[in-house]
Amino acid sequence: MAQESLNDLLGGRRGAIEASLPPLAFGLGWALSGRSNLAGVVAALVVGAAVAIWRVSQGHRPMAVVISLFGVCLAALVVLRTGHAADFFLLQLVSNAVSALAWLVSIAIRWPLLGVVVGLALGQKTRWRRDPALVRAYNWGSAVWVLQYVVRVAVFLPLYAADKVLALTAARVALTWPLVAACVAVSWWVVRRALPPDHPGLRNPVAA
Repeated sequence: MAQESLNDLLGGRRGAIEASLPPLAFGLGWALSGRSNLAGVVAALVVGAAVAIWRVSQGHRPMAVVISLFGVCLAALVVLRTGHAADFFLLQLVSNAVSALAWLVSIAIRWPLLGVVVGLALGQKTRWRRDPALVRAYNWGSAVWVLQYVVRVAVFLPLYAADKVLALTAARVALTWPLVAACVAVSWWVVRRALPPDHPGLRNPVAA
């Protein structure tokens, strides 16, 4: 149940697939139009707007939809401003680097972001921080998420530097839902392995 709550909070499989559609549309539009940045941007915006309308009709939170569409618009503006198609993926590269740093810092200060996310999903707020065993387990689980972002940066950065637009498009799709699914599974395995055998579980923090 806790894993389902985390998946829901992250948008789940459908959310990850939806996030991949505008970048995919950009790459295809750019390639099929003879490497036209404008065609790629128009394709991404059209698909992004369609996804946003569909998500709202399905009852998704309007703010989350607006933020997602804003990201597509910002990436499009960067491309139109610089004239480099690979810059459509610059925001994704930067956001993953920042995310890796944020998760790493959260581990260092013993406020692991995995614990924050799960605490919100389970309605615990910050009660989990009173349990040293949970804090330690969430630290280990958060390390898996740091690795996820590092993997993306390691793949995106050389492709971006080499201006490989189609390879960036493929990497953006391949490293969205499959990587998130693997990260969720591995991080939960790590968290559960890190908890003492007699611990009552994630839903029942034990105050020190």
